[in-house]
Amino acid sequence: MTDKVIVLSTCPSREEAKRIARSLVEERLAACVNVVDGVVSIYQWQGSLQESDEVMLVVKSRRDLLGRLQERLANMHSYEVPEAIAIPVVDGLPAYLEWLDRELDPPGNS
Repeated sequence: MTDKVIVLSTCPSREEAKRIARSLVEERLAACVNVVDGVVSIYQWQGSLQESDEVMLVVKSRRDLLGRLQERLANMHSYEVPEAIAIPVVDGLPAYLEWLDRELDPPGNS
């Protein structure tokens, strides 16, 4: 088991997704964020079945940054209750995991 996490979140538009992704990477809360178009979500909300076209964020980060990442995502998001689900990364290519650490460290700490 590594200390890395993948955080999933959905956004109502590509523009919002890209804005959030850029901020998370610029603030070094994420090393990389994939913006995936074409997601259809079907869910219950306030007592009725909903279907929405959404854009998925796949955020690569580290467990110790998760609280700050979730807080920042919630502050930037237009949804009343944004999705922010963290999945642990069990293993990965060592060079990629090292790159994640370099990108997540504050500038000057590498």
